[in-house]
Amino acid sequence: MTADSRSLSSAQRLPAEQRYAHDITALRAWDSHPCPAGWQLSPRAVRAFILGSDGETLGGQVIERKIYGNDVLVERAIVTLAGQRGLLLAGEPGTAKSLLSELLAAAISGRSTLTVQGSAGTVEEGIRYSWNYALLLRDGPTPAALVAGPLHQAMEEGALMRFEEITRCPVEIQDLLIPVLSDRVLHVPELKGEGAMLLSRPGFNLIATANLKDRGVNEMSSALKRRLNFETMQPLSDARLEGELVSREAGRLLAAEGIETAPAPDLTGLLITLFQELRQAQALGVSLEPLSNVLSTAEAINVLYSAMAESWYLGGGPPGPAQLLRHLGGTVIKDEEDDRRRLGDYLRLVRSHRSDDPAWRALLEGEAWL
Repeated sequence: MTADSRSLSSAQRLPAEQRYAHDITALRAWDSHPCPAGWQLSPRAVRAFILGSDGETLGGQVIERKIYGNDVLVERAIVTLAGQRGLLLAGEPGTAKSLLSELLAAAISGRSTLTVQGSAGTVEEGIRYSWNYALLLRDGPTPAALVAGPLHQAMEEGALMRFEEITRCPVEIQDLLIPVLSDRVLHVPELKGEGAMLLSRPGFNLIATANLKDRGVNEMSSALKRRLNFETMQPLSDARLEGELVSREAGRLLAAEGIETAPAPDLTGLLITLFQELRQAQALGVSLEPLSNVLSTAEAINVLYSAMAESWYLGGGPPGPAQLLRHLGGTVIKDEEDDRRRLGDYLRLVRSHRSDDPAWRALLEGEAWL
């Protein structure tokens, strides 16, 4: 085993282009469709990479689905990026905005790591470029002294840049993108001659994400909005698809940790029903007060993984429904005491209507742990 393979096998999480390298390789071998300039895969192959091949063998391999739901949105996003308008993926927390952003960049550019993580502390130098100050003091502003940021690299390479949580940045930082999206030019006034103007290469574009709960933290300017196509991602409403995703991803996490057990379908189904009813604030035909926190599919995966891991590491036999409630408190309640009451209202409703069902009765045994 080489040093590179050891480092990859010991990583907690690989970028999408490495994690799904086998899918990309197969699609490149299969792909003969029209391809925009600067793309490593055609739009049709990018769609197959993200939404799967529906059991069909492409390039000698069946491509697995990586995003569940929002299929039409994924297609519109691919078409947007094939042009010269940026893409903004909005939605509630946990709706796979960042995952879709990463998958699009991996499939289109072969690189998903040209990323800016938006925050109140994000500065211009972290987006465009900065300087190696030792070289700057010695030689003055030269191309060798310039340290390219994600935007500079993406424009130079003809790749996609990802801007996560863009609305968490101050407006003046967001608006740095306006001239780049309009003119496809990045000015470097410190340099002279050709180096003072970086022209974007074919394939360059921007994918930004924003949580709907953060809307108003730093409202985007109308000028920037006009240069982006907005797509709003919705939570998974199909219980079957969500169950398939949660079971698969929890199984992957367990396997990565060397935990030799798999979630039982009945346990996964119970968890999905619980999450869907709490998310929709309705159960058994009764409307409930909605939770202040949005329950994401990623959190359902974590609850199932935690229940399985507890059984593996701490003993006590296979995890049962009660263990789900044991790990649900930190997901549902977090730091909102009102959500404790809302969860209690839901469990009282379940107790009064489902106590004859052995699985739900076993689930309610874990209520004391909350």
